[in-house]
Amino acid sequence: MYEGAIQELIDELGRLPGIGPKGAQRIGFWLLDQPKEDVERLADAIIQVKQKVRFCSVCFNVAEDELCRICADPRRDRRLICVVEESKDVPAIERTREFRGLYHVLGGAISPIDGKGPSQLHLRELVARLADSQITEVILATNPNLEGEATATYIARLLKDWPDISVSRLASGLPVGGDLEYADEVTLGRAFSGRRAVD
Repeated sequence: MYEGAIQELIDELGRLPGIGPKGAQRIGFWLLDQPKEDVERLADAIIQVKQKVRFCSVCFNVAEDELCRICADPRRDRRLICVVEESKDVPAIERTREFRGLYHVLGGAISPIDGKGPSQLHLRELVARLADSQITEVILATNPNLEGEATATYIARLLKDWPDISVSRLASGLPVGGDLEYADEVTLGRAFSGRRAVD
């Protein structure tokens, strides 16, 4: 235990996700060794993000304006919506350059253990978007884990009321460069059920 400002910094850093006591201490002392202007730039970036960044009023992705850059882009295909759990999932999909539609960020996944049910997600807003737009397909891109699967199943059932909208789920299976012996049963099972013909 230290005292004063350094201990307060370590305590605050320890509250960050994925940072334990040792990591917080290491970062705290690293910051102490940095030039004052570098630390001020970091502090300013944290303050700026809290002052400027909000969530898009349509899709709940991070934005600095009323709409995020994707919802504001007239070149996007407005017939497609890709449903993701968190804002950080959007850049991952964008990097593939395979999807040119819009997004809907749920703000998490259904997780009874964490006390998160459907009412805590942006599902009402998703339904509202479907009711007054020209959407023809909803792509469920939730994480391939227990919570993500439960969320995707719940949304798929919810969207049965729209027969004109097709609902699809991202394929999942073996990663490129992976070994079969290290794949878990669910991943391997998905790979088998999602197999396709070889050209």
